[in-house]
Amino acid sequence: MSLITDRPAPDHTAPQPVPGGRAAARRARSRRKRKTPLAGRYIGYVLYFVGAGLISGAVVHHPLDPARYTMVGIIGVLVFLAATVVNEFLLAQDRPPLARALAVVAASLLLSFGIGMLSGGLQHFGDFPARGAVLVPLGIVVSFVAFVLKDAETSSRRIFSPLGLAFLLLAGGSYLGLSTIAAGMAGEASEGGGHSHGGGGEPETDDHGAEPEPSAPSSTAEPSTPGEATTSAEPADDGHAH
Repeated sequence: MSLITDRPAPDHTAPQPVPGGRAAARRARSRRKRKTPLAGRYIGYVLYFVGAGLISGAVVHHPLDPARYTMVGIIGVLVFLAATVVNEFLLAQDRPPLARALAVVAASLLLSFGIGMLSGGLQHFGDFPARGAVLVPLGIVVSFVAFVLKDAETSSRRIFSPLGLAFLLLAGGSYLGLSTIAAGMAGEASEGGGHSHGGGGEPETDDHGAEPEPSAPSSTAEPSTPGEATTSAEPADDGHAH
């Protein structure tokens, strides 16, 4: 009997409830299990890159056809903003409040132009050297500032941090280097094509484009009468022919 009575009594106390109740626990489990669909993530990233590509082409080629590439740039901006809505709001775990949402949209618009200037300036530097030398460093600065403003985990003070100074120095160095290269390319183009007349070694023609007139009548000119033609064409027969 002593062995039975000496055993500790089993603990029948109920488990402690989870802080916040069952609803909070259910929400925590749903957050852990929730995953963004593959199709949504794919569409979001494709829209990002397509929008940036359209903007980069519009920024670089705008002087060639302003009306056309303005429309291309507007379409690129709309596509990039659609990608922002998909990635930052539809697929996000926690949707930001209205003020933060507007800030994200504005920063995304600025980021799209920064990426467009950077990628377009690099891609078409050989076609537009002077323009690319300006677009690349400007794109570095604009994209960095826009990304800091867009990132929810980063304070806007990081723009003026040592990291921001490093990107500013990078932009300045790229401007100096690309400007030097662009000046060299312009000099080579002027030397190669400045003295070319497209003649391919052919002699130059007369300034008036007319053939010089003969100074004296030709000795083989046609006579004015048929008799003269016979006399000049055939030798006279003097009866001594052999």
